[in-house]
Amino acid sequence: MNFLKAEWRKLAIINYEINPDILQKYLPEGTELDFYKGKCYMSLVGFMFLNTKLLGLPIPFHRNFEEVNLRFYVKKNENGIWKRGVVFIKEIVPKPALSFVANSVYKENYHTMPMKNVIREKDGELLIRYSWKDKSWYSIEIKAETNAQPMEENSEFEFITEHYWGFTKKEDKTSEYEVCHPKWDCYHVKEHQLDIDFHKIYGEEFECLNHQIPISVMLAEGSEIEVKTKKYTI
Repeated sequence: MNFLKAEWRKLAIINYEINPDILQKYLPEGTELDFYKGKCYMSLVGFMFLNTKLLGLPIPFHRNFEEVNLRFYVKKNENGIWKRGVVFIKEIVPKPALSFVANSVYKENYHTMPMKNVIREKDGELLIRYSWKDKSWYSIEIKAETNAQPMEENSEFEFITEHYWGFTKKEDKTSEYEVCHPKWDCYHVKEHQLDIDFHKIYGEEFECLNHQIPISVMLAEGSEIEVKTKKYTI
């Protein structure tokens, strides 16, 4: 059953390498960390939620909005088949009702903050900026070429974007849900700026990200998506 249909567009993805030990306490039961070429990745992702429908119905004043999340990558072996997915540390959205639904239904860690965006094409350059406010304003900004290209097989971009499950730690159970979408095209990133305090937004254990240079920066076009109804496993 489709719980949610929407479009995820213009995904600005800032990737870091992180010590796997930091993430162990966040691992949902039955999952393990997923590595790319021996490296453990954590990503800060900003994007637009567009044309959102819950259970097939558009929600007035809640169809188009920004989201910024911090996530890492896991996998789960089920009957010999690997499900590759993500675990969210925190997801920021601009409207309380969004946080209420997500926290109630999916038990995710959603927080409501004032947000704004800039998406502009000018002089052959694409500018993407997502901003959110927690006492101070923080932002992700990317400048990129305007022509999106297909992803390359076995690339870092494919690893980051081809995780189709969401896993949530819930005491002795794991909540999981499937996200369906086609492969995404990507833009060539020319430069980026990041204004954030990981310690203040995400907690002391992520202070280390304040002192790291991102391992990579990506901009994905995105697509229409469908989120299936969750299920629980022990």
